[in-house]
Amino acid sequence: MVVPRDWAFELLLFAQRNPKPCPVLAVLDAGEVSGPVLGDGDVRTDLPLYSLYREGEAAGTRTDVLDVWQDDFVTFALGCSFTFEAALQEAGIPVAHIDQGVNVPMYRTSLPCEPAGRLSGPLVVSMRPIPADRVADAVRITSRYPAVHGAPVHVGAPGELGIRDLSAPDYGDAVQIPAGHLPVFWACGVTPQAAVLESGVPVAIGHAPGHMLVTDVPNWRYQVP
Repeated sequence: MVVPRDWAFELLLFAQRNPKPCPVLAVLDAGEVSGPVLGDGDVRTDLPLYSLYREGEAAGTRTDVLDVWQDDFVTFALGCSFTFEAALQEAGIPVAHIDQGVNVPMYRTSLPCEPAGRLSGPLVVSMRPIPADRVADAVRITSRYPAVHGAPVHVGAPGELGIRDLSAPDYGDAVQIPAGHLPVFWACGVTPQAAVLESGVPVAIGHAPGHMLVTDVPNWRYQVP
C-alpha cells in the first residue's frame, strides 16, 4: 500500500490498530522503491497489477506506476494469506480458488475497522470453503502465520459479517462451495484500500486484489511454532 507522506502516520496507526487485516512486514522511507522484503526489486514495477486511487475514487489499474510515482510516497509491505495456502494444501486441505483456477473471493463486511485520524473503513475478508471436518485443522495451521493474517476471523455464517451473497464477491472471483464445506473467512489486505476509498486520500496505490508482490522470502519464514 502506497500513500503520500502526509497520510503515512495515519496508515501506520491504522495498521497498528487493525493488525489482522493490516500486518506490516516493512515500511520504506518516503520516495524509496526497494528495501526490506522487496530485496533489490522495485515497488513501482514488480507487482503484476496495480490499483490507483484518486480523491476517494478508483482510478483504474495499470501494470506499473512509474508515471504517477511521487517523491513523497511511503510504501507499506503487508502480509498476504496466499503465503499459508501451501501449508493448507500440504495438510490435505483443498484450496478452492486454486483448484478452480480463479482468484480468491473477497468481500467488504459491515464490520468497521478501528479508525486512525482521517483514515477509516470496513474490514475486508477473503473466503475459502473448507471441509467441515477440517476447519479446526485450518484454524490451527493458519494461526501459525500471524504475519500474513493468521487464523480466520469468522466461520460459517456470512450474514453475521454483512455478506449477503457469497456468489457476488466485491473483489476477486466467486468459487463453488462443495457440499459438506463451510465458508471460512480471513482478514484481508485489501482492507486499507477500502479505507483509502472511504477516506478520500488524494492519491494512493495498492495491489490489484489477488495480484500481490511475490518476493524471494520463503513461506516458512513467516511460520511461528
